Amino acid sequence: MSLNKLLRPVYLLALLAFCAARAEVTIEVTGAGARQFPIAVADLANEMELKEPITAVIRADLARSGRFKLIDTAGVVPTESPLVELPNWRNRGADTLTVGSVKVDAAGAAHIRLRIFDNVNQRQVAGFEVIAKPNQLRRAAHQLADQIYELLTGDKGVFATRIAYVQKQGKRFSLQIADADGQNPQMVVGANEPIMSPSWSPDGSRLAYVSFERKKPIVFVQDLYAGSRKAVASFKGSNSAPAWSPDGRSLAVTLTLDGISQIYLIPAEGGTPRRLQRSPGIDTEPTFSPDGQNIIFTSDRGGSPQLYRAALTGGEAERISFEGSYNVSPHYSADGKMLTFVRRESGGFRVATLDLNSRQTLTLSSGSYDESPSFAPNGKLILYASEVGGRGTLATVSSDGLVKQRLMAEGDVREPAWGPYAGQLPLTRLSF
Repeated sequence: MSLNKLLRPVYLLALLAFCAARAEVTIEVTGAGARQFPIAVADLANEMELKEPITAVIRADLARSGRFKLIDTAGVVPTESPLVELPNWRNRGADTLTVGSVKVDAAGAAHIRLRIFDNVNQRQVAGFEVIAKPNQLRRAAHQLADQIYELLTGDKGVFATRIAYVQKQGKRFSLQIADADGQNPQMVVGANEPIMSPSWSPDGSRLAYVSFERKKPIVFVQDLYAGSRKAVASFKGSNSAPAWSPDGRSLAVTLTLDGISQIYLIPAEGGTPRRLQRSPGIDTEPTFSPDGQNIIFTSDRGGSPQLYRAALTGGEAERISFEGSYNVSPHYSADGKMLTFVRRESGGFRVATLDLNSRQTLTLSSGSYDESPSFAPNGKLILYASEVGGRGTLATVSSDGLVKQRLMAEGDVREPAWGPYAGQLPLTRLSF
């Protein structure tokens, strides 16, 4: 059986007629990390001056991570120097307290200050100020939540990053970007034909994707800031599965120039393709290693879809997946130590990880049609699309499988991709 047929249950999901997804999503969190940090996030003083509150955004970010136990503040707004009050917060069960304030200047910008206190040792451990325009309040809240997360867990937060996904409304497809929590969606491009395979550039300024708007699959690159786009792979046959090189200068794409799907390297601005591998089977879905030295891809050259690794300089490809007869859609973690991919297991398509050193695999999801997994830039979470009640929805799972979230919208969304660290507001550290 051909790889096209074997991949069909996954790929056809992106081509079905879907309903429109609402901007608002409901976040359902199941499970919790091995250790939860008890924290009280007090309301920011003078927050009513803002057009939308941001304390709730900070709390929601921490809660949905599964790493924090939110202690009820009962509406108490402590001062920014609450050292005398810390024992009381400790008695309430909070090991950590955050307090802060908001001041809106004459130009309408919000000066948001946040201080973090260790209630156990009764001392301030950090303080930050971020200045945000009215349309940047959610971003500021996400960045402050990232600071709290990193301070207490030791891992860099990803609340201020963005995701991309495909949505269909009626007969029209659209490529959307949104905050990592699924809120604040914005349409990048729309078409009456399917859109697939969005891929973020390393600096987060561009998206490569596949569009069928010209009645065949063509790879486009969209500049998110200039609003311009360019068809960079429009060769005869099929052009699909774009993946950015770590330096942002090249794209690996799947082309059928010789009648069978093979992987080529092209300049990110378009140009002459260079074939990376030659095989009698179908090679597709490339992902670059973080050092840019090799790619991992899906191929059926051995008789069934499996994952292979090959150097960009050429040479024989090495098979790296051996458990099961169907392993596809690989995506590297930022540190290059792990892959996430889709495997067929117990009749369903599940998200899994592969440790590239130990070769150990771990199945993380339990859906029937889970697809398009990608790591968050900190490697701690994986975003993917799942099917619930006959429609697509977004979901995340921690890389250890302990924390699961579902971002449920009315309608269907598919083909998600987690973006890199980019577009941060300037953050100032406050003195103690």
